[in-house]
Amino acid sequence: MPRITRRHFLQLAGSGLLVAHSPYLMAKPSKKKIGVALLGLGNYSTNLLAPALQDTKHCELRGIITGSESKIPQWQQKYGIKDSNVYTYSTMADIANNDDIDVIYVVTPTGTHKDFAVQAANTGKHVWCEKPMAMDSEECQAIIDACNQNGVQLSIGYRMQHEPNTRTFHQYLETKPYGNLTAVSSFAGYAGQGRAPDNWRMKKHMGGGALYDMGVYAINGARFLTGREPLAVTGSHPPQRFPETFTEVDETTLFTMDFGDGLVADCGTSVVKGFNHFKADCEKGWYQLKPMQSYSGVTGTTSDGKTLAPINGMQQTLQMDNDALAILTGRQPMVTGNEGLADIRIVNAIFKAARTGETIAL
Repeated sequence: MPRITRRHFLQLAGSGLLVAHSPYLMAKPSKKKIGVALLGLGNYSTNLLAPALQDTKHCELRGIITGSESKIPQWQQKYGIKDSNVYTYSTMADIANNDDIDVIYVVTPTGTHKDFAVQAANTGKHVWCEKPMAMDSEECQAIIDACNQNGVQLSIGYRMQHEPNTRTFHQYLETKPYGNLTAVSSFAGYAGQGRAPDNWRMKKHMGGGALYDMGVYAINGARFLTGREPLAVTGSHPPQRFPETFTEVDETTLFTMDFGDGLVADCGTSVVKGFNHFKADCEKGWYQLKPMQSYSGVTGTTSDGKTLAPINGMQQTLQMDNDALAILTGRQPMVTGNEGLADIRIVNAIFKAARTGETIAL
């Protein structure tokens, strides 16, 4: 079977030929800054996205959409959000008539992404959607189709593809300072004992568990830093450490991704064990990111002693500025909906492999 390159996949995936038509040929907005409305005011919006938007150059926080009206006064007071830019889930359709808002950033539990992202696209606003994109490939495609039909951009919130050290190693695919890749490992997880039973991350139908939450980082990192798409996957769930807590979702998932030509990625993810790194072994050396996808401290090292120091500032600031520039300039965003779709196809295949014990071809 011929090797499928990342570039070829992104040309073909999506709706038959990836995208029926491009949503990126729209008129360029004349605004100097893109107005962002955060949909969902949980921990990630509160402690990371909203603070990051205070330092962005090309976009700014202008609106909120929430299902918890008790949060509204605090957000308005802290960020000066106008009454006219405050919406609930039941009134968000009205945002279509609000010229202050250019983007709706969906930051809700994974199991709700499809419905909210489609609603957001139907307002005519651009859509930024947190990872993982959705529960399955059909939901991902529905989001892509809605954005295409409404002529709006869609970007998925993977920070790592914006992170400079990660991008430097991505460039090694062209420059090959250590020769060709021979093996890859990609692991993303954190130590813990689970969460409260009613927390959405413990619910299967909401997209809880290790593979959806953290595994997509290991998958996306391996895809991005090899420049290839896997041909087949294997998967397994080791014995649980906390079976009384993890009754619906996976604690830990180990998997491989076979990229063809003898290149196999050894991967894993967990929400009870801390590991976070990417390593590429090559013909003449190696390079690695450790940690790979943490909110801060992403550090690169190489076999010949080079160190790529972590960036200053928040990765989310860089991510949202890049996505805003894509809108302002009319170019394709760095992390399209097809990226999210590709990862979820792999997630679903890994679950099938773990369930059946078989190698699943993609």
